[in-house]
Amino acid sequence: MNNDEIFELVGYILASDYRTRILKNIGEDIKIPSAISQELDLRTNHVSNVLKDLKDKKLVVCLNERARKGRLYKNTDLALEVLKYI
Repeated sequence: MNNDEIFELVGYILASDYRTRILKNIGEDIKIPSAISQELDLRTNHVSNVLKDLKDKKLVVCLNERARKGRLYKNTDLALEVLKYI
């Protein structure tokens, strides 16, 4: 990915406090939405919606897609690159 695409994603993340906080919260860890929700004091449904958007942008990946509860999310290498600028 070139710098223009990276900076476009940086702008996309910074445009939303929720996206910024959730990406930073996950960092290099693996987390479930309820843990993110508790740590950031956000509603779980908001966290889930943001995670879906971040997944569509290839910034997070769900490690156990088939699970109905306890889905595990982690940042992609792209997200970790974007976080360097935030």
